[in-house]
Amino acid sequence: MTHVADSTTLAVTWRKSSASHAQSDCVECAILDPRHRVAALRDSKTPTGPALLLPYDTLNTFVTALKQGALK
Repeated sequence: MTHVADSTTLAVTWRKSSASHAQSDCVECAILDPRHRVAALRDSKTPTGPALLLPYDTLNTFVTALKQGALK
């Protein structure tokens, strides 16, 4: 896992959950490098803040743990 200090430096399209509606308290995700299967995550409240860069497998493991309630 790595990161960038300013997520606006990434040439990506950020997406957030449709369940967030107009609220800005969510995590946004972007496909950074589909060939190497890397995604980026950032806090939607701080769009110029840092972004985590994660391999798809790591992101999948994280989302699965969240869904199962393993990260409380």
